[in-house]
Amino acid sequence: MALTSWKTFNFFDISEVKPADSETASLLNSPDLSSICSGSENIFLGSSDGRIRIVSNGFKVIRTFHTHDSGSITHIKQIEGTSLLITISEDLSTEPVLKVWVLDKPDKHTGGPKCLSSLNISNGRKQFPISAFTTLENLSQVAVGFANGSVTVIRGDLINDRGAKQRTVFESEEPITGVEFREGPTTTLYLATTGRILTLTITGRGQGQPAKNLEDNGCGLGCMTIDSNSGDIVVARDDAISFYGTNGRGPSYAYEGPKQIVSIFGDFVALVTQPRSDAASKTSLLRKFVGAGPNDRYQSSTFALLDTDLKYVAHTEMLVSQIRTLFVEWGDLFLLTLDGKLFRYHEKSLNQKLEILYQRDLYVLAINLAQKMGVDTTQRNIILRKYGDYLHKKGDYDTAMQQYLKAIDNTEPSQVIRKFLDSQRINNLIEYLEELHEHDKATVDHTTLLLNCYAKLKDTDKLEHFIKSGTNFDLETAIAMCRQGGYHDQAVFLSKKHGEHDRVVDILIEDSKKFDEALDYIHRQEADVAYRNLMRYARVLLEHCPDDTTQLFIEYYTGRYRLKRDVPSAPTSATPGVAASAVQNLASFIPLPYRQAAVTPSPATQDNQPLSLSAEEALAAANAESPTEYKVPKPRTAFSSFVDHPDQFVVFLEACLKEADMDGDDKVDLYTTLFEVYLDLAGTKTGHEKQKWEAKAKTLINGRDVAMDASNVLLLSHLSDFRDGSVLVREQQGLRFDIFRSYASVGDTASVIKALRKYGPEEPQLYPAALAYFISSPKILQEAGSELDSVLKKIDEDGLMAPLQVIQTLSTSAVATMGMIKKYLSDTIERERKEISNNCRLIESYRGETETKRKEMDELGSKAAVFQTRRCSACGGSLDLPTVHFLCKHSFHQRCLNQIDNEDVECPKCAPTNNNIRAFRKAQEESADRHDMFQDALQRSRDKFGTISEFFGRGVMAAPAAAE
Repeated sequence: MALTSWKTFNFFDISEVKPADSETASLLNSPDLSSICSGSENIFLGSSDGRIRIVSNGFKVIRTFHTHDSGSITHIKQIEGTSLLITISEDLSTEPVLKVWVLDKPDKHTGGPKCLSSLNISNGRKQFPISAFTTLENLSQVAVGFANGSVTVIRGDLINDRGAKQRTVFESEEPITGVEFREGPTTTLYLATTGRILTLTITGRGQGQPAKNLEDNGCGLGCMTIDSNSGDIVVARDDAISFYGTNGRGPSYAYEGPKQIVSIFGDFVALVTQPRSDAASKTSLLRKFVGAGPNDRYQSSTFALLDTDLKYVAHTEMLVSQIRTLFVEWGDLFLLTLDGKLFRYHEKSLNQKLEILYQRDLYVLAINLAQKMGVDTTQRNIILRKYGDYLHKKGDYDTAMQQYLKAIDNTEPSQVIRKFLDSQRINNLIEYLEELHEHDKATVDHTTLLLNCYAKLKDTDKLEHFIKSGTNFDLETAIAMCRQGGYHDQAVFLSKKHGEHDRVVDILIEDSKKFDEALDYIHRQEADVAYRNLMRYARVLLEHCPDDTTQLFIEYYTGRYRLKRDVPSAPTSATPGVAASAVQNLASFIPLPYRQAAVTPSPATQDNQPLSLSAEEALAAANAESPTEYKVPKPRTAFSSFVDHPDQFVVFLEACLKEADMDGDDKVDLYTTLFEVYLDLAGTKTGHEKQKWEAKAKTLINGRDVAMDASNVLLLSHLSDFRDGSVLVREQQGLRFDIFRSYASVGDTASVIKALRKYGPEEPQLYPAALAYFISSPKILQEAGSELDSVLKKIDEDGLMAPLQVIQTLSTSAVATMGMIKKYLSDTIERERKEISNNCRLIESYRGETETKRKEMDELGSKAAVFQTRRCSACGGSLDLPTVHFLCKHSFHQRCLNQIDNEDVECPKCAPTNNNIRAFRKAQEESADRHDMFQDALQRSRDKFGTISEFFGRGVMAAPAAAE
């Protein structure tokens, strides 16, 4: 590649260096200056008088010492990072002398640096000047090339002066123009002559072999160097610049012009050339060997710095004077001309270089330069963004987008998006938005915009790929946009993928209207998720999937909820033999819960046994799994869901009531609600259907273990006009009078008579109420017929009402006549007369008995008693003294009485009777103060007067005894 096609820039700042002292200035301009090198923060100047002058960074001589007694110092090398300095002095009358100096150790005699070693360089006793010189960093080997074409290698410990061996390793007819060591597994010496490039293995494998010809094209003196960064050998010829590596010749770059000097400065190749017109006068080789002519300093030179990696010219200029040498120190490149002028070349900063490239729209080169310099990602992305802006202005949108994508990490997305919104480049915009999501830099707005772009292009494939690719994006926004754009399946996929179970159900019901699928999905969730969604969408699901939804409600509220599993389809086969093998093969694919142990039946039973797992068996196996553990909610929480779905509500309630372990309060709620639903359904039906639901309601009330509050049943029955229900409940609660009253309130005489006959024996007070009802109106009286006489008879027989009360009751209405109660009155009067007569006789009897007893008591207190008994009342034996006689006419032996000292003796025969009388009397006295007992007995008694008389005899109404 020709350098003429390379871009040329001015990447260096040039300044002329003014030495700080006259000595340095005069030496730089003096013909006595024979050699220059740099290193370790100093410049070393060798002169023809054998002296070395050390110049500091202030360009002032800071040290001078004498190195050689004769000859000119033609070569100097400072070992970087050490205090070692190598000098070579030449005098064509003698062999060249090489010395090694240590700068930080003074010599005791001279006060200058200490010389570590010194030796004469042998050239086979041929007096030719040294044309090239190089050394390894450890000074273990030194290569010296001569103008006669020979190369001498010096091996040994030059630092410690332990001796060195010299050997001529190469000889040719062509003068040596360059020598360089390349270290690696083997140490290779590269040799340059005016006609060839050769390699010679110094150490390692291949040592001792003759030099290998690398290329039949040599170079001029000073036109060969080594790139320490890459290890490549750089050769500058009049037509090109060539590189040589371990594998031989590398790239070459055409660059016309006679080359004078080549050097490496960082990443740049520094070249010094001269115009063609100057080449005819004198060759550079001749000038190098014999010295510069008097007119050379007035001849022009061209100096250039090349970047061969990126293929551009970093700096080029024409100098009016010839260039003596180039050297590098303090991070800068220095150029010394023959007229003594020293120029300093300072590389511009990266930002300055980039600004130059921006001005010329060379963004690709700017990117490559930044990458070569190892800039951080932020700086690189700035360049990429500028390049993208440049391409966008040119209308190259696709390439511009590629740059924006590379710089996406440090670019404000809105800047790029705005550009492509304006240009309506929607495909490029999609590409950028997708990359934002890949880098997790997308916001909610970016996701919204991307999905809108997909929707605008109707690109379902890309939308699905975006959703399923796992790209980072805002889930809420993506789902919302899919729903808004009608991509319901994609929204469901996203929700399922990220575990948004509630949202899945919402989309299936609200958007897709796939109610069966929504219910199926609910059934596959954990108990808490399933319950939450079931309650949320219960009414909608009951409207479209009534049976399946009801069944799910039943499973959940009865504690039998299980996650729904996929049931594997049963294989079918035409022949039994094939079926058997098919089942064996299928067994490995059936999930463990559905797999059976037996696979192939025996031949004897093969015709009678199924050969495969049927769908019913698989479903049964799935249901055999233990139910999910969860807290079963109260049944009442589901009641509101069944509004407007009474048939399903009945199924749910009846199924819940079949559970044996249902809580008592829950059973009350279930029974009461089920009873209400029965009545509601009966109210909406007619004929046989109405009777069916009423019969169910009656059965519910009559149930032995039915837990319902009576007041609720009565209220519901009343609101639904279900009289049979009210009756049944009142019967169970013993509210017979309420039943009777309910019939009487509506004028249902037949039901009144029926209730009277059914409940009258157990509830006598119904008869007075029936009497009042029968005479309440002529119509009722007519409907009652002979039942009035039966009521009066029962009242009379059981004494439920006094005759006067009966008369008063009948007199409250003008319906009843005397003729209706004539018989009742006559019978009552006759019975009263007989009772009065019996009472009179009984009174007379009591009076006579009382008088007799009183007389006996008087006689016992005033007359002596005569005892004529001859036998003991206890033992039956004849009485003998001592004998005890009692006023009750009983006599005993004293020994038969078991009398205890000082104890009153009572007749053993009469003692039990007397004790009973005393206990009865004591009870009467104690009950005389129990007025509450009297009032209770009076309220419960049918014969009030008899009760009063009885308690009067007990002394209840007696005046309390006066306190003493």
